[in-house]
Formats: sequence, structure tokens, C-alpha cells
Amino acid sequence: MKVRIEKRMFANWPWSLIGSMLLIAVIGLWNMASASRASHAPLAGAQATFLVVSLVAAIIVALLDYRWVRRMVVPVYFLNLAALVALRFFGHQAKGATSWFLIGPWSVQPAEFMKLSLVMMLAKLFHDDFKPESPTYGFRRLLIPTIVTLVPAVLILKEPDLGTTLMMLLTAMSMMVFAKLRWTVVLTLCLAGIAVVGVLWNDYVREQSEPRWTLVRRGLKPHQDVRVSGWLSPETDLRGANYHQHQSRIAVGSGGLTGKGWQRGSQSGLRYLPEQHSDFIFSVWAEEQGFVACLALIILYGIVFVSILLVAYGSRDRFGAFVAVGFSAMLFWQIFENIGMGTGLLPVTGITLPLFSYGGSSMLSTMLAMGLLMNISINRRR
Repeated sequence: MKVRIEKRMFANWPWSLIGSMLLIAVIGLWNMASASRASHAPLAGAQATFLVVSLVAAIIVALLDYRWVRRMVVPVYFLNLAALVALRFFGHQAKGATSWFLIGPWSVQPAEFMKLSLVMMLAKLFHDDFKPESPTYGFRRLLIPTIVTLVPAVLILKEPDLGTTLMMLLTAMSMMVFAKLRWTVVLTLCLAGIAVVGVLWNDYVREQSEPRWTLVRRGLKPHQDVRVSGWLSPETDLRGANYHQHQSRIAVGSGGLTGKGWQRGSQSGLRYLPEQHSDFIFSVWAEEQGFVACLALIILYGIVFVSILLVAYGSRDRFGAFVAVGFSAMLFWQIFENIGMGTGLLPVTGITLPLFSYGGSSMLSTMLAMGLLMNISINRRR
């Protein structure tokens, strides 16, 4: 392992990416101080510590030798797989899921780091398997990438963590599309999307006698089933299954154009919002800062996306390009789901908002991704 520091490296750093991500993280700390004001735990202080540690880790990753990073992709992937397997025996159960290791006062969520290693593993596969005479990917060439994706996805689904599983699958599919799929694969994906809509209609919407004949609903956990049914019927059971999302919609709507002001939100101050420091952190921001601030936050995330795609465009090899595209897709789907969940457009899945929600594992994994993107950008002219 080698660490390089050269003066000319700083000219190639993606400053727009670094600046926008740090600005989002700092705004997130300020919002966290309000979201956790009714809590006994000093969450904002802990989040600041996570940010500092994660930033140091990102700088170290950015300065690592690029070739060494590529060599470590496979070992890191299998190390994360081993961590997911170990959760079955040594994991800590909380909120109905065994998703964390307890290390002293800290909890570590291996799934967050598995998302990063999956992106890197897929990037390596698409880099090593590139054939100029056959640039498109059919079912046979997608077999190994599919297996590499499904193995950790199944392990995470067993925790159970449906939200992270969906994020991983969507990220992998986005990378596969970027790899140029054959028309037969694209047609199959379109038909699969239509089939998913049909399953939802049959299992939750279609009127039929009891007991209902369902395709996949019987295989869901009770809390997962309630979330899907509540999403499709948002005005029913407001004191039960739809209570959390109903309170979130009230918070978002009551913020108006400019918000109620910092630490003046009634929904967050009275603790009506569930998990308002993590899952529903965007609802706190919307209630206290309003629509204009929400739009500004989305624009900042947009700058992050554009900056990452510029890193992909300037990458010197397919590995770097696929890593950048994969991280961009991963952030997009997380942000899309979290904001959609908070506004009632999507079902509740427990997905955090990157750099904004509370969580050491989430902050560290996101910053490690930024460090790797910085590394790719630094080495684009080497």
C-alpha cells in the first residue's frame, strides 16, 4: 500500500464535488441539532465526530495508489460478504432487524460498506470483461455480475433490510445499463417492470374475496406488508400503519414556502415524527426551513451528481468510470427514496438521506466513496 502526495495532484481534485458534499454535511449538522433537540442523546455532537473521522478516511483513500486500490477490490468484497454472514451469528438485533455489530458504544452496519464494495466489484468486472469486438452485454455475460449482486442482496434481505436490498439492486441495474445492454435484455427488464406493477395490482389493489390469492405478499414480513399497503392507500389507518407517513406529510406541508424557523417545528419538537434524526430527517428540514430551502438542498445534491459524472467522464479507464457511475446511481436512488418516503410518494423503507441523516456507518461509507472519486480524479492524467 502506497500513499502519494504531490503538488500537481491538487489541480486535479474535484473541488465542486468536495465543496458541495461538505456543505451538505455541515447543513445536515445544523439540521441535526434541531431534529435531536428533544432527545437525551447528543446526536449532533456525535454526528460531527463521525464527519471529522470520515473526512480523514476520505483523504487517506484519495491519496492511496490507484493500482493498489484496484487490486484490493476482490478481497474487500469477500471481506464484506464475510461480515454479512457473521451478522447471522454475532449481530445485534434492533427494530426487528439484525443489521449491526456492537463495538463498545458504537454500532457498525456492514450493509453500508457492502454497497460500496459491490459498486467497486461490478466496476472491476465490467472493466476486465470489456471486449471491443463485442461491446454489448447479453444474458450470458451478465451472469457473473448478477451473481455478485444477488449474493449480498439476499444476505441483507434476510436481516431483514428490504430498503438497502432495493438500493443495491437498483444501483447494480444502473451500472448494467451503463455497460450497454443488448435489446433482448432491455426488453426483458421492461417486461419485468410491467410484471412488478401487475403483482402490486393483484396483491394489494384488485378486489377479490378473502382469503386473497397473492403472488408475493404472503412472503413479506408483516411490517413490510403494512408499509406497501399503507403506501397504496395513504388515507387509511392514519392511527396505525399510516401514522408515521401521515405525520411526515403534515410536517412537509406545514413548512410552507420559508418554513417555521430553526427549532420551531411542532412536528419535530413534539416528537410526532418517527426516527426524525435518520429516516425522516428531510421532513424536519422541510417543516423548519420550507420549500425554498428544500429546493436549495436538492440543487446541492444535483451539483454532487454532475460533479461525479464529470469524474466519470474524465476517468482514464473503465474501472474509474464505472465506479463513478455506480456511486452516482447509489446516491441518486437513496436520495430519491428518502425524499419520496418523507413526502408520501414512496413507501417507507428506512433509507437514510446521505450526509444528512444521523449514522456513523452511513457517513463513513459516503465519505469513503468521495475519497475514491477524488482518487480517480487525481489520477485521470497519469
